[in-house]
Amino acid sequence: MFKSTAKLWMLCVASVLAMQAGAQQKSVIFKNGFDSDADLKKWALIYGTKAVAEQARTGTGALLVEEGEASVRSRVNLNEQGTLEFWIKTSSPATQYTINVLVATNQNIDNGWVQVGQIKGSNDSTEYHAKRISIDDPGKKYLRLDFEIANGQVWIDDLSVEKILLDTALQKNQEKVIAEVLGKLRDDKNYQVQADALRTLGKNYAAQIDVQRQYLEYANGIYSSVTLVLATSERGKMANPLGYHTFKGIVSDVRMVASPIQKSRMESLLKPLGDIATASLNVMTQGAYQAFAEPFKTIVATTFDRVSYENAGVDRKARKFAEANGLKTFAKAEGFLGEVEKELNMVVALDKDLMDIQREVDKFRKDLDKHLKESLIAGGMGRGQENYNRVLSKDETIRAAALQEINNYFLLQAESYQNHSSSNTEFVQFMMKATGTMEETQVFKERFNQIASSVITFYDKFDRSVAKEQNPFTSETDRALWESHAVKVRTYIQESKAAFAKAYM
Repeated sequence: MFKSTAKLWMLCVASVLAMQAGAQQKSVIFKNGFDSDADLKKWALIYGTKAVAEQARTGTGALLVEEGEASVRSRVNLNEQGTLEFWIKTSSPATQYTINVLVATNQNIDNGWVQVGQIKGSNDSTEYHAKRISIDDPGKKYLRLDFEIANGQVWIDDLSVEKILLDTALQKNQEKVIAEVLGKLRDDKNYQVQADALRTLGKNYAAQIDVQRQYLEYANGIYSSVTLVLATSERGKMANPLGYHTFKGIVSDVRMVASPIQKSRMESLLKPLGDIATASLNVMTQGAYQAFAEPFKTIVATTFDRVSYENAGVDRKARKFAEANGLKTFAKAEGFLGEVEKELNMVVALDKDLMDIQREVDKFRKDLDKHLKESLIAGGMGRGQENYNRVLSKDETIRAAALQEINNYFLLQAESYQNHSSSNTEFVQFMMKATGTMEETQVFKERFNQIASSVITFYDKFDRSVAKEQNPFTSETDRALWESHAVKVRTYIQESKAAFAKAYM
């Protein structure tokens, strides 16, 4: 049951992700794990940091950042900027960090560094969390990270910069085009020059509309994937006591010495968990566990009480068994349910992370949907649902025609301005509205990076939850059963993680 349902879940997730996979490609521009001398030679550790052999996420080393201020710079000339990704671990949930991301054309100077992003926050655990931020500035070749750490230390590992071809036109040209157009409005009174700048802006405006469509599609795909994981929750079945040999033995022992009413009460407690005879398991939730665990232990205790089993109508063999094994059976039940609770706490934490991601993605979708509609209005397409549907169409020809209409709208504006038929005030207002809309789109790019960070952190946490050392059981039979499930889950989660990375990162 576990294998077939989990397999179906993973195939469904992979298919949802694969639909998006063709839209992006990525290549690693820079990668560093702080593991070897070769890795460390790529960095100038200015102050407040040092390479350590402890607390590594992968490999043998990490970068320790002490409390207070710290700074590092890349010694390697990055041939192109893209998306910076790294993993960060804090010494406690109270530790707070601010990381300023800067770039420059020369790493040996103190001035000339341009801040292109900031990551600020704290981690809710002392595990590693992924962080992603875009550093799109093709004219700057060196990377610098400035840290401000309070209430502890942090460790950085597995840092990389990846080239992403999702929205090349927007990433590389938008800020340049906006600056160029506004600069010409201010400095150059030649109508032809300004009209040409407006035509260029039209092409970029249409491109950023398509970028919004792509992000909306990706968000919808992630939302579907997360919802599917929540619906199946195969990982939750690994915390169901009905699946384990020790629990089945306890239930069998209780049945041997219990009265009919005690048996009936126990069966009613077991029913929400599944069918012990057919090993059909339901998802174990925290609420289900709390409703089951203490009443079950009470049944075990009362069933093996002398007064109870002597009046239960059981045979002499059962009474002797109860007298000899009562305390041992209760201790076994209490110990086993403690192991199950430990496993369940891990599952509950994973489900909470999934629901947080789901809420984050849902808000992103709603906000981007609203922004896209406003962008279409600013691009001359009006408020009609038909135009919105054309821009989001799966048919590339229909989409291209819709985007061309936006470009044509800018061409008409340029022609009108060039012929002096529009007032300069109206023209400036139009330009400010268009460029403002394009700049707002950048916010969604960073929000998507945050979502991607949350998802890959979840995959990492999910993967570690089924690592061999996380096996909570003491019985060798139970440990072997848990491990047999964990082997399958490890394979499925790696496949899903790879599909996610291919589709969205």
